[in-house]
Amino acid sequence: MAYSVYVLVVLVLAYVLAFIDRQILTLLAVPMKADLGLSDLQLSLLQGLSFALFLAVGGLPIGRLVDRRRRTAVLAAGVAAWSLFTAACGLARSFPALFLARVGVGFGEATMVPSAYSLIGDLFHGRRLGLAIGLYNMGPYVGAGLALILGGLVLHHLPPDVVLPLLGNLRGWQVVFLLLGPVGLLMALWVATVREPERTGAGARTAPNWAEVRAYYRVHGVNALLVNLAGTFAAMALYSLGAWLPHLLARIHHMKPLDIGQGMGWRLMVFGAGGALLAGILGDLLRRRGLVQGRLVVMIAGAAASCLLLYPALRAPDGAGALAWLGPLIGCMTLAIGSSPPALQEITPNRLRGFQHAVAALIATLLGLGAGPSVVALVTDKVLRDESRLDLSLLLTLPAMLGACIVLALIACRRYATSLAAMASTDETVPAAGLSLSGASGNATT
Repeated sequence: MAYSVYVLVVLVLAYVLAFIDRQILTLLAVPMKADLGLSDLQLSLLQGLSFALFLAVGGLPIGRLVDRRRRTAVLAAGVAAWSLFTAACGLARSFPALFLARVGVGFGEATMVPSAYSLIGDLFHGRRLGLAIGLYNMGPYVGAGLALILGGLVLHHLPPDVVLPLLGNLRGWQVVFLLLGPVGLLMALWVATVREPERTGAGARTAPNWAEVRAYYRVHGVNALLVNLAGTFAAMALYSLGAWLPHLLARIHHMKPLDIGQGMGWRLMVFGAGGALLAGILGDLLRRRGLVQGRLVVMIAGAAASCLLLYPALRAPDGAGALAWLGPLIGCMTLAIGSSPPALQEITPNRLRGFQHAVAALIATLLGLGAGPSVVALVTDKVLRDESRLDLSLLLTLPAMLGACIVLALIACRRYATSLAAMASTDETVPAAGLSLSGASGNATT
């Protein structure tokens, strides 16, 4: 159905914008640190815990809201909220104010994952599911890449100080945040025009109660947790790499923000989006050939390959060498990360997917985004006690994260088939032939 593909495009673009707003701080961190006198630990809190803080409190209620209310309206409100708080970051003149604004960005972005995965589950089924989720999961890497590229260009061309009517004198990095606000509000209006697809699956038209949620987790909770944690540790490694590689390139290889943004940006877009898409395609292929744990096998392979690529990327003799290895490394990491959502989707009833993916986002944010960059910062500041040894700090922490992903995915492989069979017996998963998106089902309703 053409409208299903249209909705997927809107969701992808919203996800792109979410990661532009989230990741732009990574490139702006250098001038922000100088202007506000921030430490490495404070920077890691702005990039990680500020998002995790809200998701730990409000992510699960939002997931329940997605399962009970009009999902497109929930998402539109979230897009508007995170865009306004992104603009508020541009008005911050201290660490506490900036931290609170970033918490607000996390408040809005908490609607993105559960809303989108629930919608995609009604629009695409069976073996088309992996491809659809793979296309959707290209959004973060395109968004993060654009954040680095556009942020670098704007910083390069903007003067250090800009005088704006009513707002007075602002630094260049503040103007970047302010420019993103109106773009997000336009996206929120676009999302609000999307028609709500009919919920599919057994009992999908009635909202699940807490007794049903508890019953599902009593039977499948361990399997879902293993898949969640495996994907989370892979995401933790990528979040940590993305947060600190710009600093490594600046401190050790003395690269300028424009060169860092250009070098990292297009690699994130090409290799990150390519890895996410390939994860869905390979998972679909292995599932079609009868390997029920196929998506987990792809995850394990991606994490293992990433471990092998870390050393040459982080210990390269110069910035060009580090960037040359970065592309394949990002591709392998996203291959692992991108296998988790479709694997989780397959063992979750349709009517619980909003809540389930809110749980996944909570775990990924608390451990991946919240703890990952901070663990690297703590090793650098407290163990090595030398900012110039950031490469060693990453080499000590990232392999441990990827190793945890591999171990958890291997354990999940032994249990995954049981949950998958249970979903099939309740008609929650529908086999499909091929990878075409044209046969997506689900009637759009207002």
